[in-house]
Amino acid sequence: MKYQFPFLGIQKPIRSKLEKDFIQKNKNQKFEILRRIIQELWEKPEREFQYTAMELMIKSKIWKHKEAVNLLHYCLTHKSWWDTVDLIAGRMVGPYFLTFPAKRDETIDNWMNADNMWLNRTTLIFQLNYKLKTDEGLLFACIEKHIGSKEFFIKKAIGWALRQYARTNPDAVLRFVDGHNLSPLSKREALKHFSKA
Repeated sequence: MKYQFPFLGIQKPIRSKLEKDFIQKNKNQKFEILRRIIQELWEKPEREFQYTAMELMIKSKIWKHKEAVNLLHYCLTHKSWWDTVDLIAGRMVGPYFLTFPAKRDETIDNWMNADNMWLNRTTLIFQLNYKLKTDEGLLFACIEKHIGSKEFFIKKAIGWALRQYARTNPDAVLRFVDGHNLSPLSKREALKHFSKA
């Protein structure tokens, strides 16, 4: 996080106390009001405001709103870094596509082919918590699309996604790794659990 964003310097325990009443007051607002609050927080320069926005998104279960996909896209593509993208991908995008499966394929196809590394990363990791619900074909297709990427955050995400899926289907992951020319980083991350067996 060094030099990426300005910070107010408020540690998380203190921030949680400061934002508690605000989140309690706003978590049940209609979507359009939530969207406006979240975007206003996102536009503020200090990073703590984006953290508060994400906390409000979680507490309001933003993924239950069909219109939320555009808001998620906005947050993934503005002030993007791993600390916001990874939380949004796993805790919001993942549940959103389980709630609205009809929105998944077109959105993921657009994000997978986007000229934006953070959207690409999201397509790789949004299924991290799916376990048996993982769409293996989609996961492998997203990985194959970016298998030649030189970006650290993409190579790391490929390995992370495979490592997580290996908890559910280790044989499929081993076959995939054996059949593809993964970067050393991706391969090392993917096989971490196997090396401990």
